[in-house]
Amino acid sequence: MTTKNNNNTLSIEYKSVKELIVYARNTRTHSDEQVTQLMGSIKEFGWTNPVLIDEEGVLIAGHGRLMAAERLALDEVPSIMLTGLTETQKQAYRIADNRLPLNAGWNEELLKIEINELIESGFDIDTLGFTQLEIDDLLDLKTDVDIGELSGGNKSGSLFEKFLFPPFTVLSARDGKWQERKKQWIALGIKSEEGRDESLTFNKSHQPPAVYDEKNRYEEKVGKKVSWDEFFEANPDVKLLPGTSIFDPVLCELAYRWFSPEGGLILDPFSGGSVRGVVAAKTKRNYIGCDLRAEQISANIQQWEDIKSPDDEYTPIWKCGDSTYIRKHADNAQADLIFSCPPYADLEVYSDNPDDLSTMDYPEFLKAYRQIIKECVSMLKEDRFACFVVGDVRDKKGIYRNFVSDTIQAFIDAGADYYNEAILATSVGGVAMTASRTFKASRKLSKTHQNILVFVKGDPKKATLACGDIEIEDIGSEVDEEVL
Repeated sequence: MTTKNNNNTLSIEYKSVKELIVYARNTRTHSDEQVTQLMGSIKEFGWTNPVLIDEEGVLIAGHGRLMAAERLALDEVPSIMLTGLTETQKQAYRIADNRLPLNAGWNEELLKIEINELIESGFDIDTLGFTQLEIDDLLDLKTDVDIGELSGGNKSGSLFEKFLFPPFTVLSARDGKWQERKKQWIALGIKSEEGRDESLTFNKSHQPPAVYDEKNRYEEKVGKKVSWDEFFEANPDVKLLPGTSIFDPVLCELAYRWFSPEGGLILDPFSGGSVRGVVAAKTKRNYIGCDLRAEQISANIQQWEDIKSPDDEYTPIWKCGDSTYIRKHADNAQADLIFSCPPYADLEVYSDNPDDLSTMDYPEFLKAYRQIIKECVSMLKEDRFACFVVGDVRDKKGIYRNFVSDTIQAFIDAGADYYNEAILATSVGGVAMTASRTFKASRKLSKTHQNILVFVKGDPKKATLACGDIEIEDIGSEVDEEVL
């Protein structure tokens, strides 16, 4: 194929990847994430933009595309040879080719329509090159406000600097700062999926295998099969999709720093994976978590052994047993904070043990659940806080069971007062792919949030004083920067 302009006759010729020469002083950088996006684009659309070379085969434009081709193990790439350019012109064009597109803008209203239509058609919008945060922002899915410059009326620093995140009733896990903090935690080596038997935890009636679809799409983008550990490390938010969930370490860190003192004891009656114990130890707090499954406890202990460093002063403790008897399992310990994320009835079935709350029908579940909360509140020191992260669940007819209100009432009946409520806006992720179909079929809204319920036992002012100063530490020094 040839086309002619005023200066050159352009023809596309397929060249061996080995023949092409990378320009040694290429000023444009290409992150692994961007190269992965280019790989996905090539796989989805084919080669639509040949690389540009000079008479010697040196690249003028297309360094990123060449990197993607090499990772895809392609032997040849389409190229266009530009002839007659001086060295100065080639040098200038390498910069202009990258800079000029950046001067264009978007008609955001039309872009929003286009992307919404692609989502409804089931198209993988990852190949478009936008991040999930940018998509959320464009589709008006972000719930946070522009708070980066807020000082709270105090010259000592911003709300971020003082509290890690502004203490508002809406928290956003979609925020870039939140995502960066989460990556730092996961880079420590947290793998909370360990200890869970997929044959027991996958409830087909509630959990479509979206996580497997996401893994397959990721493997197509990178051009190879990857382990689950590799996939979750590269895609931490996928763990929030339907399937057995992982607890958000940033939310955990916030709750500990805001509502408990350093050196205090966290009591967790539904510990599940290792996250909450690991975060407790890393934020200089004691932790006792209880779980019914011995295999989960063993996995958590091994996880801590793999993660801990010589400088860690605290070691999380996990106890195996029925949390109805948590006082016995915790040796009558007195807690400075109750913090947990209970099973949402049978939304996630964690085991086949009949004592497991997730295997019970809702009335049985609620009876045992209330007893566990009562025991925990009795073990909470006076003038201390408790925090549960919950979300409502539907019965088999699709009607909400009012689980959030049942949780609040259980704490009140146990002797605690309802003190704070907040919403955590979670990443939309794969929910966007199913929202249209779900809503059209049932008028059900797709859930992209969790409820954070905070209670106080005793005097709120004394409980606040007992928490001490909020110390914000950088965990980035503890992780491998290359992971980020």
